[in-house]
Amino acid sequence: MNETTKQQQMRAVTQDAYGPPSVLTVENIPVPVPGEGEVLVRVRAAGIDAGTWHLTTGRPYMMRAIGFGWSGPKARVRGLGFSGVVEAVGGTASGPGSAAHGWRPGDAVFGSAEGALAEFVVAKADELVAIPEGTGFEEAAALPVSGVTALQAVNRAGIQEGDAVLVLGAAGGVGHFAVQLAAARGAKVTGVCSGPKAALVRDLGAVDVLDYTTTDVLTLGRIYDVIIDTAGNRPLSALRRILASTGSVVLVGGESGGPLLGGIQRTLGAALLDRFARQHLVGLVARERAEDLRELAALVADGTLRPVIDTAYPLERTAEAVDHVGTGHARGKIVVTP
Repeated sequence: MNETTKQQQMRAVTQDAYGPPSVLTVENIPVPVPGEGEVLVRVRAAGIDAGTWHLTTGRPYMMRAIGFGWSGPKARVRGLGFSGVVEAVGGTASGPGSAAHGWRPGDAVFGSAEGALAEFVVAKADELVAIPEGTGFEEAAALPVSGVTALQAVNRAGIQEGDAVLVLGAAGGVGHFAVQLAAARGAKVTGVCSGPKAALVRDLGAVDVLDYTTTDVLTLGRIYDVIIDTAGNRPLSALRRILASTGSVVLVGGESGGPLLGGIQRTLGAALLDRFARQHLVGLVARERAEDLRELAALVADGTLRPVIDTAYPLERTAEAVDHVGTGHARGKIVVTP
């Protein structure tokens, strides 16, 4: 890229200290420059997930201790999952940044890269996936992180046709994908959400929906083959009591452990107990993988999977978007559009 391009500025969501979402600001910073094997993407939409909220607030504190930065985040620009249009390709015309991966300016792509809450982001070329035809940028931006997490949760659970599957937090960013993926495998899905979201969860494939504000699923005496917990606030011991003797429970995050652990103890406990229990106990730590994004893209293309967008906020209102996710009341995904 030429010197003029290197000096161009872009709007980006930056953060210098942990705190409430109001610590996020939009400022002008230099447009990043892609190197070999990388592409510069003009961001059209970026997803907001629970991880964005945690990195903004710096909670739980254990997160700081494991390498994200103690007094403030190591990376100034927030965001991970995104969709957009290839702006430029790094490297030479014959280098790995271009011919090896086939991307050209104007290609519509989605994926994950640090610093996605900005007008431009640099991503590894081999970690990008083409947006399915007919899919909007907002919907495509919902697939990284939340969609990948749901897919990995369903895979780790080993869901089979006819399984009784319970999805806690069934209308949320991860939960609404998990409901659809489990139903597509022939499972009988029960979704737990608030009453106003029940119609959505049924429409996504659940055969039964429970309103957590009026019904405690732990007291109904029902037994499930698989439990996918995206709500993160029930003890693992309680979930095991409504799980089949050889069933699987997958914990996606945790919000009940206070400011120090924030639910991480559930993930660690599941990993420890899994070695001794007949039940399969998984504390999921999802990882972004291009092969998962390609699978999700195929499922969207054939109509199996439908990303649901709650609200699309402009870049200047990213703090509101993060706060919305932090309340735990989002209906599907929250996205930001630069």
